[in-house]
Amino acid sequence: MRKDGGADYALVRGLTRGLDLLKALNSQEGGRSTLAQLAEVTGLHRTTVRRLLETLIAEGYVRRSASDDRYCLALNVRSLAEGFRDEDWVSSIAAPALSELLQTVVWPSDLTTPQGAALIIRESTHRFSPLSFHRAMVGQTIPMLLTAAGRAYFAHCPDEQREQILHVLRAGDSAEASLAADARFVAGIVSRTRELGYGSNDGEWTSQRKVGAIAVPIRPGGLPVAAVNIVYLNKLLTLKEAERRFLPALQRAAKRIEDQLSGRPETLTVA
Repeated sequence: MRKDGGADYALVRGLTRGLDLLKALNSQEGGRSTLAQLAEVTGLHRTTVRRLLETLIAEGYVRRSASDDRYCLALNVRSLAEGFRDEDWVSSIAAPALSELLQTVVWPSDLTTPQGAALIIRESTHRFSPLSFHRAMVGQTIPMLLTAAGRAYFAHCPDEQREQILHVLRAGDSAEASLAADARFVAGIVSRTRELGYGSNDGEWTSQRKVGAIAVPIRPGGLPVAAVNIVYLNKLLTLKEAERRFLPALQRAAKRIEDQLSGRPETLTVA
């Protein structure tokens, strides 16, 4: 039975072994390896490894060096990733984490990534939450300085990147232009967000006055690549209540995403 809950199909062992071989080659120092080393790493018989290598060579994914008789990855390997976009990790990694977060807090969440000087919603549980007040959110852009997700992302950017964002905002004609020019306002966002450990919006976004939100950045390796929020109606919850009730679950979801993006095994425990 497939672990993802799909239909029952037998695995194609030859394909699995071929992929294992490519991964083993990719992990070797300098991307080069002998047949014996590959057999040891994969646990496959040397005859099987040789047959797989010859197939991969014929297809242009592996080449054999004439100088030292070692095997290495060939140019065609790059074509395997050409159709994969950076944001595709959203569906494979972030979506399951948001789904679990929804089961815990019920209020909807959004996963956002930067697009210019704004953020774009890549994944959302608004369409699944019984408390959602906006059903179609994926693809919507949200402001950087007025939203919890924007503030969580912005506050953890390197100084140079923050200045680039501010430069673009100051040159625009949006409501954020004057805010971006206000050094005290900007410094306040950065210091407050870092001190609290999360970004917040308690009705400051003028077009969404009824909305409150808290958000944390996604920072695999220390640099932000996204932010995830929890959105609620501020007439029903205060910011302090949202922090108390939602922040631990939000931080666990962010940590899960970070760990998977970093290729590390999850270290989370269920509270």
